[in-house]
Amino acid sequence: MGEKLKRLSKTISHALRHQPEAYGLQLDAEGWVPIEALLDALHRRRPWQHVSLADIRTILAESEKQRFEIHRDRIRALYGHSTLEKVEKQAAVPPETLYHGTTSQAAVAIYNKGLLPMKRQYVHLSTDEKTARQVALRRTSSPVILRIAALKAHQQGVRFYLGNENVWLADSIPPAFITR
Repeated sequence: MGEKLKRLSKTISHALRHQPEAYGLQLDAEGWVPIEALLDALHRRRPWQHVSLADIRTILAESEKQRFEIHRDRIRALYGHSTLEKVEKQAAVPPETLYHGTTSQAAVAIYNKGLLPMKRQYVHLSTDEKTARQVALRRTSSPVILRIAALKAHQQGVRFYLGNENVWLADSIPPAFITR
């Protein structure tokens, strides 16, 4: 994917995940917004005056990180919302094990209190250790990879939601289901 489309993807993420109100967008309870409303919002900003639905579809087709989905005439971010209103997700059965990358300092708190969403709406979990490590490397050069007994947690009432093929979400994870 070209540099311009990467920048557009980041702008769309900002609009759909973090500050829809800054773009004049109103997300519904599930995070959806009409594609035309998103395009109108983008057209009011430089350098996006000529962005088309085809550009958005190219991002969806070529991005290795699936951050958005389109259904009929609507679009939404799959995960990562930091808006005030919680985006409702459909609960799903997770794989047996998921992973979470973090700092050694945060790991101490997680062992005591569990994984909490902090400033996000959901806890973010990875399907593999490599992805969890990449996420943690954004914050530390010595990542701690936590192993989550996701299926066991689910069987005991913890709700999980599919973010995309590599990302799972949860409201929180109690410490009993977390190991190093």
